[in-house]
Amino acid sequence: MDLFYVLLILLITTRAFGELAERLRQPSLVGELLAGIALGALVAAYPETFPAFVGLHDNEVFVTITDLGMFFLMLFAGLEMQPHKIVENAKSAIAVACGGMVVPLALGIAVGWAFLPEGDLRFAQCLFLGVALAITAVPATVRILMDLGQFHTKVGQTIISAAVFDDILSLVLLAWLTALMSLGGPPAALEIVFLIAKIAAFFAATAIIGLLVFPLLGRSMPHFREQEFEISAVFVSAFGFAVLAELLGLHFIVGAFVTGLYFGRKTIGGARFERIRSTTSAMTFGFLAPIFFASIGLDLNLTALFEAPVFVLVVVAMAFFGKMAGAGGAAKMIGTSNRNALAIGVGMSPRGAVELVIAGIALKAGLFAEAPPGDTVVGNMFSTVVIMAVVTTVLSPIILEKVFAAKPDGD
Repeated sequence: MDLFYVLLILLITTRAFGELAERLRQPSLVGELLAGIALGALVAAYPETFPAFVGLHDNEVFVTITDLGMFFLMLFAGLEMQPHKIVENAKSAIAVACGGMVVPLALGIAVGWAFLPEGDLRFAQCLFLGVALAITAVPATVRILMDLGQFHTKVGQTIISAAVFDDILSLVLLAWLTALMSLGGPPAALEIVFLIAKIAAFFAATAIIGLLVFPLLGRSMPHFREQEFEISAVFVSAFGFAVLAELLGLHFIVGAFVTGLYFGRKTIGGARFERIRSTTSAMTFGFLAPIFFASIGLDLNLTALFEAPVFVLVVVAMAFFGKMAGAGGAAKMIGTSNRNALAIGVGMSPRGAVELVIAGIALKAGLFAEAPPGDTVVGNMFSTVVIMAVVTTVLSPIILEKVFAAKPDGD
């Protein structure tokens, strides 16, 4: 009963805030995040009035719903993106992804080294901060570009392709970080090679299935009599790829995204594709995505703003600067225009669920438990990362809209 009440309140507030954002000529995503922030502040001030929202992120069913929000956002993104465009943008996307990973990682480690006190966990804490700054939230980026009508542009396709490559690169960083926390030292080179081999195995297996099995399934669909069979086929395939991704150490959103890539118009036919696209869009943007983005806002804890304000401001500033200098700088080096390079840098800036997952792992591992007396930075690192994720996700679409509205300076 409490869960239905929570979903009722979240849907009403996200739809209302989203509509207000649209009327103010901002993406609805901004409204959905602000709805979560407002509700989180209200619950923090009056917990006895809203007991159903207290400890909501410990509710396994609610967490599953937010995971489904990420899952369907990425599935829809895959359906919208045509594989040949990823191939066309692969060279630029890999360059952007590498720049957008290395520069923020280095900046995060440097900021951590400057602010964090001496201790046995200092290097792991610095690496955690670097990883948090390096990752791009692919679902948030997808939604922003869709809201701005830039998803199918060359810049939009480059951003999404780079964000996907960025997500793959982050797996190596995450493996390194978790090894530091669990083993007390970095993983062996052989373990890193093994991780890369598993990533390659995933893409090889999905390519074989997507290129050989899915077309056979598409041609056989007219012979099935069950209602909505094509919808079930896509969802089963997506869940299967998500399970395979997790078995091989990848995030499940990669499996959902890859599934969408292979279920194109040529695979299952134009009419069936439009039905699948329409159904997935309705489930995603009518229900799951608003809940997911509101849940990010609910995680915001403003305590760090008062206890470690300089640290928070520096981290947020480096989050933007790192992506604009790294991803945007790489885009500029390969010949992208100034405006589009800036758009790529800003478009790679949103953070979100992946950072919160990493922060949760670090919190449970005790990475922030050992703080010397009087220190306010270590104890507020988790809150700082959440604030950074929310701020970058809220401000990125606002900045991007102004960047895209500027006169192009040519490619």
